[in-house]
Amino acid sequence: MKKFIHDFTVIRNQQLSGNHMIFDLLCPEPLPVIEPGQFAEVLVPNTSDVYLRRPFSIHDVDVHSNSISLFIKIVGTGTKALTTLREGEKLNLVYPLGQGFHFPEHEKVLLVGGGCGVAPLLFLAHRLFDSGYHADIIIGTRTADEVHETEKYEQYGNLHLITEDGSTGEKGLVTHHSIFKKELPYKTVFACGPEGMLKAVNNILKDRDTEVFVSLENTMACGIGACLCCVVQTTAGHRCVCTDGPVFNTKELAGW
Repeated sequence: MKKFIHDFTVIRNQQLSGNHMIFDLLCPEPLPVIEPGQFAEVLVPNTSDVYLRRPFSIHDVDVHSNSISLFIKIVGTGTKALTTLREGEKLNLVYPLGQGFHFPEHEKVLLVGGGCGVAPLLFLAHRLFDSGYHADIIIGTRTADEVHETEKYEQYGNLHLITEDGSTGEKGLVTHHSIFKKELPYKTVFACGPEGMLKAVNNILKDRDTEVFVSLENTMACGIGACLCCVVQTTAGHRCVCTDGPVFNTKELAGW
């Protein structure tokens, strides 16, 4: 798939609770085809301390306004610098990168997201809905402050929340949700989040007749398979998360 480099215009910088923010970015040219699960490498402006681009999952795409969204957790110098961007300023992106989610033939689909790893989940739910699916969606966070955009998820599927402190939804880790304690009708599960959570979800499902696809969050630098810092061991040998992933069927991942 062809890659593009564009100077997007910031049309909204929404600061959220839980050290999260959402950028809405207007593309200067018609958007190319973007698949859920793909990501962008962002050039961090207004700082001399950040040399490498930062990878962020594409959070949503609005073809009508020709804009995309990025969901970002503020964790370091690069993401802190991004908080200073204001409406009208430019942000340079290389995109769309990586391999996204492929939609199943089965009707029943479960989406599972945890923490900041939920970033690609909204676009996935959105595109599934547009394709005729009405997915079940579980989102797990530590507290209610880290739950965002519930009204959007509810447009696209049946939303189920779980928090570690019980401040909203059920109480516990995402794998403790009562959905996992029932007979599961899903042939396909898509999961996004920290690796420990992804492995826990896979452990529940791997002995069942279910395909589990996960979006890995390995550290990336170039985003084009040149630096090899994101390599993962698969049943077919080493693969780059940035070009062969970030979405993998867990049956391909060695040791899962």
